[in-house]
Amino acid sequence: MRARRVRRLVGCCLLALGVGLGAPAVATADDAPPPAAPGDLTLVTMNGGGTAAGRADAPELLAQQDAVLAAVGAGEPVYRWTTALSGFAVRLTEAQLALIDDQPGVASVEADTIRPMAGRTSFATVRGATASPRLRGGAGVVIGVVDSGIAPESPALADVPGLGADPEAFAGGCAEGDGWTSEDCTRKIVGARWYVDGFGADRVRSSESLSPRDALGHGTQVSSVAAGNAGVTVRVDDRDAGFFGGVAPQARIAAYKACWGAPDPSDDGCSTADVVSAVDAAVADGVDVLTLALAGGELIDTLQVALLGAAEADVVVVGAAGNSGASAYAAHPAPWVTTIGAAVGRMSRGRVTLPGGRSWDGGGRPAPVRGRAVLAADAAAPGVSRRAAAQCRLGALDSRLVADRVVVCQRGAIGRIDKSESVAQAGGRAMVLVNRRPGSVTADLHAVPTVHLSAAAGRSFSRWVSRHPSTRVTVSRVAGDPGTRRTARWSAAGDPRGTSVKPDAVADGDAVLGALPESTGRAWGVFSGSSAATAHASGLAALVIGRHPERSAAVVRSLIATSSRPMAGSSVLEQGAGALPSRAPTAHLALDVAPEQWRRAMRRHSLARLNTTSLLMPARQRRATRAVTNIGTRAEYFSVTARGFTSHRVQVRPLAVRLAPGESADFTITVSGPTAPGRLDDGMLVWLGARGGVTRMPVALTR
Repeated sequence: MRARRVRRLVGCCLLALGVGLGAPAVATADDAPPPAAPGDLTLVTMNGGGTAAGRADAPELLAQQDAVLAAVGAGEPVYRWTTALSGFAVRLTEAQLALIDDQPGVASVEADTIRPMAGRTSFATVRGATASPRLRGGAGVVIGVVDSGIAPESPALADVPGLGADPEAFAGGCAEGDGWTSEDCTRKIVGARWYVDGFGADRVRSSESLSPRDALGHGTQVSSVAAGNAGVTVRVDDRDAGFFGGVAPQARIAAYKACWGAPDPSDDGCSTADVVSAVDAAVADGVDVLTLALAGGELIDTLQVALLGAAEADVVVVGAAGNSGASAYAAHPAPWVTTIGAAVGRMSRGRVTLPGGRSWDGGGRPAPVRGRAVLAADAAAPGVSRRAAAQCRLGALDSRLVADRVVVCQRGAIGRIDKSESVAQAGGRAMVLVNRRPGSVTADLHAVPTVHLSAAAGRSFSRWVSRHPSTRVTVSRVAGDPGTRRTARWSAAGDPRGTSVKPDAVADGDAVLGALPESTGRAWGVFSGSSAATAHASGLAALVIGRHPERSAAVVRSLIATSSRPMAGSSVLEQGAGALPSRAPTAHLALDVAPEQWRRAMRRHSLARLNTTSLLMPARQRRATRAVTNIGTRAEYFSVTARGFTSHRVQVRPLAVRLAPGESADFTITVSGPTAPGRLDDGMLVWLGARGGVTRMPVALTR
C-alpha cells in the first residue's frame, strides 16, 4: 500500500554525541561481570546510525560492534541494534567500562535506567455512557506501541469485519511466551514482541506474563485509545454502558512489550535497553507510527538516537512529555519526536442539584438519579467509627441508613472507586465524593452514579445535607461543553534553554476511557497522564496516513502539530501549538524536513536551524527562516500574521505567498524589542489558506 515505506538511504555521517577516539585496548578484569541488577547494563552507541540511516548493512555493523567488544574483553551483549541505530547493551566490569569509551567508533556510553510509564490507571467499574463518533479511519496503517503489552481478548482489539485494507509493507513477527501463542496475533494485532532482559525476568511481579500479554493495563489502554475498534459495546455486570471507539479504529497494532510490573508497584517501569530494543525491532518491522507513552530523558540520549533512526526510516514518532511538571522538563526533547503533553478541563462533568435550583458541578459521568441525601459519617455500621464511615470504607456503612440514598463520602484512606463500591454494597443509589482539601476532581467510572466535588463545593453541599436530611437531591450529567481546556499542572513543560519548543502540542489526558486486560478483573477503566494524550496523537497520525499514504513522516508530523488550537492561560512551552483536534487535519500547508537533515544538523550542532514546526529563539537571536510547502492538489494563496506577543515586535516576510502543488517558499521571522534576558514572550505565526486551512506555528522568545 505505502510507497513511502521504502527506506530512504542517506550518506554516512558522524553523530555528534561526544565521540572519544583512542587506541584499542584489552581489559584485564579479574572477575566476570557482577550479577545482574536493575539498570546494570551499559548502552553503547556507535557512530553514524544504523541501516535506517544508510550507514552500512547489518553484517558490517555487527563486525564493528564485535571489534569494540573484543578490544575491551567483553562477552556477548544482551542486545544488539542495527536498524534504528548501531549499538549494543552489555554487562561490563569496572575495568571494561573504563576502556570502552575510548574505543574507535564509539559515539556514546550510557548506563541503563528504568523509565516510568506516563499514565495512571483507575481500575473502575463502569456505569455511564461513552461516545464513539468515528466508524472508519486508519485502514492499512500500523501503529507500533512500545509499552506494557496488549490484551488480545479485549473486544476493542479484536479481529472484526470492516478493518479495511491490510498493511502491505509490515513484516513484524509474533513472539510466543507465557499465555501467548501465534494465534493471538490477528488482522488487528498484526505483531507482538517482548523484551525483558534489561528490566530482569527475575524481578517482575508474579502476576506478570513473560510474553506480549499485558498484565498492567497501560499498554492496552494506549492501544485502544489510538486504534480501538469502532462501536464496541461497553458492557459491565451484564449491563450495556454505551459505546467505545479509538481515534483510528481501522488501524492495526503492533505491540512491543518493554514495560513491566514489579513486586512493588512503585518500581514498575521500562528499562531503556528494553525500550531501545523494541524501537529497533519496530523500525525493522516497518511500523508507520511509533508510540512511546513513557517518560524520562530530557537529553539527546540513546533512546532519542534510536528514535532519530525511526524518523530517518519515515516513521512518525510520538512520545509522552511526562507527568512531572513540577520537577522535570518535557521528555523526548528531540525535534524529530512529536512530544505530547496533557490537557485537562474536558473531562465529563456531573452536577448535584437542590430542589430550589441551587447546584454544584464536579467531575463525573453519572446517569440521572433523584433521592434523599445522607452524610456517610451519619450512616456508620454498628461498631464502625464515624471517620471510617465518612470515608466510605468497605463494610463501614449501615445499609438500613444508606439504602436508596445519595451518599456523601469524603476522599481519603481508600481508592475513589472503592468508595462507590462500598456505597453500592450497602444499597446506596448514588455517591457525592467530596475533597477534604484543595486538589483535583476526576471523572472515574464508578459502581454507582457519582459526582466528585472540590473541597469548597463539598463543604457547602455537606453543610446543606446536614441541615436538610429528608430533602431529595438530583445527580445528573452536565450537558454541553464540559469545561475550560487548559494544560494540566502536572504535564511537563519544555526547557526554555532547549533547541525546540516542547511539547509540540497537548491532548486530553484526564480520565480517558480505555480497554483493560481480563487479568485486572475489569474490562474497562479510565487513565490519566500524557500517555492518554500521546495515544490520541498517534491515532491522528494514523488517520492522516490512511488518507494520504504518500505523505512523509515529517509532513504528517507537521500537520498534526500545526493543526492544534491554542488554549488560554497556557504558554507555548506548556502547550506547544495548543490542543490537538479530534479529527484528522485538512490544512494544505506543511513544514517539511528531509530525513538526512536531522543527522546533518546534529553533526553541525545546529538543531535550531531545522525546518521544524516551532521556533525557540533566545534573546540574542533576532532572525530565523523557515519554509512552507503546499501539499494540496491545487494552487493556493496563503497569508501569515504574528499573534500574541506582548513585549517584542515580530515581523514575517513575505506576508503572503501563492504556491502551486508541491511548491515551497521561504519566510523570515524578525524580532525587535528587548535584547537583555527577561521573561518569556511567546505567540503564534498563523497561516491562513484561501481554501480554509489554518496552520499555527508556536514561537517562544526566551531568556
